Amino acid sequence: MKYGMVQNLGCDGINMVTRKDSLLVDHIPFPMPEGRWILRQNWKKLTFLHWEVEPDLLRPHLPDGLDIDLFDGKAYVGCIPFVMEKVRPAGLPAVPGISTFGEFNIRTYVIKNGVPGVFFLTLDAQSRVTCFYANRRYGLAYQYAKAKVTGTFASGYSWSSKRAKGGSALSGSAKPTSKVRQAEPGTLEYFLFERYSLYTAHNNRLRHGYTHHIKWLYTDAVADVKTNTLVEGYNLGIADATAPDLVHMSEGVDVVTWHLNLLEDENDV
Repeated sequence: MKYGMVQNLGCDGINMVTRKDSLLVDHIPFPMPEGRWILRQNWKKLTFLHWEVEPDLLRPHLPDGLDIDLFDGKAYVGCIPFVMEKVRPAGLPAVPGISTFGEFNIRTYVIKNGVPGVFFLTLDAQSRVTCFYANRRYGLAYQYAKAKVTGTFASGYSWSSKRAKGGSALSGSAKPTSKVRQAEPGTLEYFLFERYSLYTAHNNRLRHGYTHHIKWLYTDAVADVKTNTLVEGYNLGIADATAPDLVHMSEGVDVVTWHLNLLEDENDV
């Protein structure tokens, strides 16, 4: 067991591995950084819209050096409207009017050196601070948009977003259709949800970062997508961007994140 880890016996008799900073890590399939995390945030009111796409159409959107992660030989793209809530640095409080905002991202699933993660084609967010800093510091593809998510998990979520430049938009709603559950290893839902790292490309160099949260609790859902020029703009061969292949919902998770480090430095450790 690594330094900084402790092992406890859970109430169900199952050994649970936690760190000295109290983060539970036994559900994460690769080691988390041993250093202190730098940001805390909550991802709330999420709708997951997914489409199967042709790998050859997806590949041009990825930087050199990243491999598409496939499930049963198939590639997927997700569009996720949600609320980014209470974003704040470690040890500091959230700032009203700044730390909480709507975010609508398009992501796909990649792998490097055996570590699965996500890569964002875009992150449309109603936060000028985030759009300025995360893009310039880490190469995250943030773009400013009027983005809003409302509703409750029981009654359903409604979402609308329109990008300030170009007007790419997503609007619609989703309602749950099943009981809440967690994804089982080996399932498509596990492949799509249980990812605890992300990759970016900045100044022609790959970066890799880690995110920590509990396993997702989610439900199947049905979506009524009114407009989706957000996904249409990427020419991924999706026949109907208003008809996702898969729809899920989640109330959300509380998250901590670490620095996005240069991948070459990580490989030297």
